[in-house]
Amino acid sequence: MTERAWTTPGRRTLLGAAVLGTAALGLPAAAQAAERGRGHGGGHGSLRDLPVPTVIGHRGASGYRPEHTLGSYQLALDMGAHIVEQDLVPTKDGHLVCRHESDITGTTDVADHPEFAGRKATKSIDGVSYTGWFTEDFTLAELKTLRAKERIPGNRPDNTLYDGRWDVPTFEEVLRWAEKEGRRRGKPVWLYVETKHPTYFRKLGLGLEEPLARLLRRYGRDRKNSALILQSFEPGSVQRLARLVDTPRIVLLSGPKERPWDFVESGDPRTVADLVKPAGLKWMASFAQGIGPTLDLVIPKDASGRLATPTTLVRDAHAKGLLLHPYTLRNENSFLPADFRRGTDPNAYGDVFGACAAYFATGIDGIFADHPDTALLAAADHAGR
Repeated sequence: MTERAWTTPGRRTLLGAAVLGTAALGLPAAAQAAERGRGHGGGHGSLRDLPVPTVIGHRGASGYRPEHTLGSYQLALDMGAHIVEQDLVPTKDGHLVCRHESDITGTTDVADHPEFAGRKATKSIDGVSYTGWFTEDFTLAELKTLRAKERIPGNRPDNTLYDGRWDVPTFEEVLRWAEKEGRRRGKPVWLYVETKHPTYFRKLGLGLEEPLARLLRRYGRDRKNSALILQSFEPGSVQRLARLVDTPRIVLLSGPKERPWDFVESGDPRTVADLVKPAGLKWMASFAQGIGPTLDLVIPKDASGRLATPTTLVRDAHAKGLLLHPYTLRNENSFLPADFRRGTDPNAYGDVFGACAAYFATGIDGIFADHPDTALLAAADHAGR
């Protein structure tokens, strides 16, 4: 994969970005229909247009704002992130909303709503038991009465300042926001969209791919040159999307011993370790344009948690024509490899620039980052070498 031109951000964006209110999501309905698909707001782009390394705002700028809120997405974009990520789960009435999981216990104030006390439940999702409140048990109207909050307040206490400021956005609201921002900026706003637990939701009669494809077609982001990338940890979901739209696609990859849940359900014995071998990469290249591996698949850690010798994954994936967008870079010590931690406070920032330099040196095409401004500076350093 050849490295493309990089534009260095002029300066680090201040964190006090303007708040995006729900009234500012888009134009009136008639104007939206007239503008949709026109100019930069329509989301036309190309994977080849993306800088390398590409910086992806992980759930927005989740290091600074509660994740998957319009405030988090706006800040990521204002900081200069090349792509802003959304994870999609369904409501009871079939709307797609942006949450990392359908369990909203830790990301909303649902526990403070006595009217929903009876909705608390225990469920098994992809073989893991969860107890809490779940989007699939709420209509969109009910979900909109809740407010978002910081998921990991122990690590990011400053983010709790913004608890209650934003609601749970629908994916359609995000598409309207991206259209508006694209017109304002004169260039498309790239989105990175994940289907969460698609096999689980399909069994509930809430399949994700079809309503997602309808929205992509409605907003002109269903083409191979659309400024949007689809992703899933289930290869079957990526294949299903490939039959519905031409939008670029990425297969997410977790730990080497793990199996995608659709493989578990179908009896496919392959693990992630099989998928990162040349034969597995060739298979994924038949329906996807890239992979999103965990960073440990690029550079594993030794027993002490320090970075070890890089694997051959970057070279092998590039040989099959696949992009690599690994996840996730975070500034805090507790999330960094041991050799890049500084001091004893697990929530203090470590040497994230050093860690990022090590990952970029492998030749990856981009990275998911909770703190997009930091990753952008590291990417600029890498491009300047």
